Amino acid sequence: QVQLVESGGGLVQAGGSLRLSCAASGTIFSISRMGWYRQGPGKQRELVASILSGTSTNYADSVKGRFTISRDGAKNTVYLQMNSLKPEDTAVYYCTCTSWGSDYWGQGTQVTVSS
Repeated sequence: QVQLVESGGGLVQAGGSLRLSCAASGTIFSISRMGWYRQGPGKQRELVASILSGTSTNYADSVKGRFTISRDGAKNTVYLQMNSLKPEDTAVYYCTCTSWGSDYWGQGTQVTVSS
């Protein structure tokens, strides 16, 4: 079992920045992938970014060049640095990881970008 706790969401003006953090605990030695999804109002949940146990990363086209995902193995934490935020980035952001073939999710953190 893996537990994920997100932090760092909030309200920011368009063009601003936020950094989300997600701390993993539990059976963390088996985590192979960590990532961030988001779900905006009236929208389906979508992948924002993911990172494998090495340094391989993947981003949604809508955030490429603006968001950066990183992982601190020593702290068992994954980060999402979000720059040049737009109102359409407004969503609940969820941390996720894969461990022994099972997916785990955090409770979500709200990001609101005002125009």
